[in-house]
Amino acid sequence: MTWLIILLIVGFIAWRMMPPKGVRSISAETLKPMLKDKTKQLIDVRTTREYEQRHIKEFKNLPLNLLPGELSKLDKSKETIVICQSGMRSMQAAKILKKAGFTNIVNVSGGMSAWRK
Repeated sequence: MTWLIILLIVGFIAWRMMPPKGVRSISAETLKPMLKDKTKQLIDVRTTREYEQRHIKEFKNLPLNLLPGELSKLDKSKETIVICQSGMRSMQAAKILKKAGFTNIVNVSGGMSAWRK
């Protein structure tokens, strides 16, 4: 019985970490050439404090807790790239965007922890 509970917990955690269908993941290295593309919408979902300490200048700060209330200010037709510190909050943001009808969502796996200029 204990093994079943452990298996269910591990399965639940793995399921929560899986990207939603239709959300692509890219590396921080793959992100670099995309930064100059004005057709993309770049969103950093970390807190304002985290963003102020270190950020990629092309990204707009829109903390995850504020994202649901700010969806109307975003363009659903644009490719939307989301980043956070490690890739976990940006994956949550991707799920929120997907549920709101955004269709072209990209998550930066590893987030700012993987970012090197």
